[in-house]
Amino acid sequence: MQDQPSAIEILAAVADFLRQHAMPQLQGHTAFHARVAANALDIVRRELEIAPQANAEEHQRLRTLLGADGSLEALNEALCEQLENGTLTAQNPDLVAHLRRTTMTKLAIDQPAYSAYRRALAEDKAATSE
Repeated sequence: MQDQPSAIEILAAVADFLRQHAMPQLQGHTAFHARVAANALDIVRRELEIAPQANAEEHQRLRTLLGADGSLEALNEALCEQLENGTLTAQNPDLVAHLRRTTMTKLAIDQPAYSAYRRALAEDKAATSE
């Protein structure tokens, strides 16, 4: 077990320092790179928070969808092959659900403020509450 603070907390603190203390004192290209660095730290933090569970869920969805077992990487390769050769198509609701869930997870890590992502979350919430 690691002592506190956790890696996630450290990443958040460094990103906050860049935004709140360093960036206000920087200009031009240097300020831009500090913003990029803070955003990169946020992505890594969200990946540490979200990816372990999301990868396990994706792995299970792929096992079910493909009726096969293997690593997450191998199952994704098999999915690509089946999409390419037409074995799986968008007519399969389980495929569509898997692709949507996987995309939503990637957006949650990479671009959680993206307006289309937020709209899709609201649509998902409305659909589940009906």
